[in-house]
Amino acid sequence: MTTHPPLRRLLAGPDITVAPGIFDALGAVMSARAGFDAAYLSGASIAYTRFGRPDIGLVSMSEVAQTLLVITERSDLNIIVDADTGFGNALNVMRTVRLFETAGAAAIQLEDQTLPKRCGHLGGKTLVSPAEMIGKIRAALDARRKAETMIIARTDAIAVEGFDAALERAERYAEAGADMLFIEAPQSREQMETIAERFRGRVPLMANMVEGGRTPQKSADELQAIGYSLVIFPGGMVRALARTMQDYLQSLRAHGSNTPFQERMLDFRGLNDLLGTEEMLALGAAYDAANFGENDD
Repeated sequence: MTTHPPLRRLLAGPDITVAPGIFDALGAVMSARAGFDAAYLSGASIAYTRFGRPDIGLVSMSEVAQTLLVITERSDLNIIVDADTGFGNALNVMRTVRLFETAGAAAIQLEDQTLPKRCGHLGGKTLVSPAEMIGKIRAALDARRKAETMIIARTDAIAVEGFDAALERAERYAEAGADMLFIEAPQSREQMETIAERFRGRVPLMANMVEGGRTPQKSADELQAIGYSLVIFPGGMVRALARTMQDYLQSLRAHGSNTPFQERMLDFRGLNDLLGTEEMLALGAAYDAANFGENDD
């Protein structure tokens, strides 16, 4: 298993960290094999894939924790976990942080929406007060057992209270001790540059690229030049998968066979090669009872 540098070390380096959005262990395995050092466990993507539902606050703390455990058992990628609002008040936040940290989270993201929350690029959001969010940040910092576990503070205030209010909220969240700031859904490059100018050198900044969302699409290089340390693509894998599933099912329905689609698929051997099936079987054989027979003495 490849060893990945700790997230804090990655963010302290000169290059932006790119984190694809995942929702299961297969995504983590494939992200690591593609050369990524971090991945973003997206609550939205869990809702999309596990429940076939939109990102409107339907996923629970335990469901995220169960997914995280499966991922960290299989992969040592730095997993940045979407913890929504912390699933309640400050006491819920403390339990969430302890649970996610124990399950292997490298970073835990909390946001200042009310319950039930919704996708940051949907309309109709409402926010808790800055004071309540500050209490949650401090609760999260007090609850973590390891200093290397990062607490990310997200504000959705741009769409609700305006850009200046979002900057002021982010300022207060940084003062409360957040390890990273995530100012969701800036609507122009100018807003992104203003965010970076205000916080560059003080606290790492996270960007969110959502295809069809409110924020202009920028490459990792462009975001690095602006001043961001981390960029996530939380739903990209789901959207690619959903499009491929549509094409696959239409082909199967039309032809009654996978043959026309075969060049766009892994075959049985290819999938097992990806999963390391032969290596796992060999490992199991090394522990076979036949290798540990009773001593005749």
